[in-house]
Amino acid sequence: MVASDKEPPVNDQGIWPSLALADWQDTHDTLHMWMQIVGKTRLALAPKQNHWWHVPLYVTSRGLTTSPIPYGSRTFEVDFDFIDHRLTVETSEGTIREIALRPQTVADFYREYTDVLAGLGIVVNLWPVPVEIDHPIPFLEDRLHASYDSAHAHRFFRMLVQADRIMKRFQGRFLGKTSPVHLFWGAFDLALTRFSGRRGPEHKDTEWWVLREANSHEEISVGFWPGSGTVAEPAFYAYTRPEPPGLASTAIRPAAAYYSRELGDFILPYEMVRSASSPDETVLDFYQSAYNAGADLARWDRAALDRPPVEWV
Repeated sequence: MVASDKEPPVNDQGIWPSLALADWQDTHDTLHMWMQIVGKTRLALAPKQNHWWHVPLYVTSRGLTTSPIPYGSRTFEVDFDFIDHRLTVETSEGTIREIALRPQTVADFYREYTDVLAGLGIVVNLWPVPVEIDHPIPFLEDRLHASYDSAHAHRFFRMLVQADRIMKRFQGRFLGKTSPVHLFWGAFDLALTRFSGRRGPEHKDTEWWVLREANSHEEISVGFWPGSGTVAEPAFYAYTRPEPPGLASTAIRPAAAYYSRELGDFILPYEMVRSASSPDETVLDFYQSAYNAGADLARWDRAALDRPPVEWV
């Protein structure tokens, strides 16, 4: 399939496309590695922010972006375009370079991408090994993952668009500190996090240092991801950290939602959402009921943190 092939913006499945993980597993796995390479560029160069907010990608009207990354006295940004199927690197000096998104190995993508950066005078020292996956293969050795189906990539993008806009609506219901809506390329999930304002419990020194920073304060997170592990289907999720006693047995709306003890998350299957009469309200109800349960059991100061319902949109 050539890189310029496009799926129509709306097909007979409407704005909520179906995309079972098994149907695009090869493209999913390859694209995940490509996103880790680009994401690690931001990790290496962007000034550090709390909870690792300097490393994710953001949904755009065409795909995903790093947003501007500082490099000396200039900036550059890297964009995945899932409509025209290209990776674009653009500098604050107006220079633009492109890579066609097409079937190729992770090793070849890595070389082509770093060559483009070098041609723009950008040298980055990133750890060339993927994270948060089983059996990681160093990027320069990875000739296993080499798939890119443009129709599936575009369909995944359309799923992200729906999740992103709904999560931004949910974000506006909260007066306290929240994260942006952003995609963490390690776990490959779109996430939004609310904070109570209180520090979390001290982590053990043996715990992964990334999680020690990510979970430094009490939080309730909601999100979406295309599926992995024991949840091998696209799904919306919600969790509270630290998890208060009794949360797992709490009834969450809608009835199709369930608690995964292995993940410590509430799960709402995407297929249930896309078949609902009002998908937006179904997801918002899921997020809100999961937040209500977690915040009440963890004794958050909801009078100070929650926006009055009359102002919700």
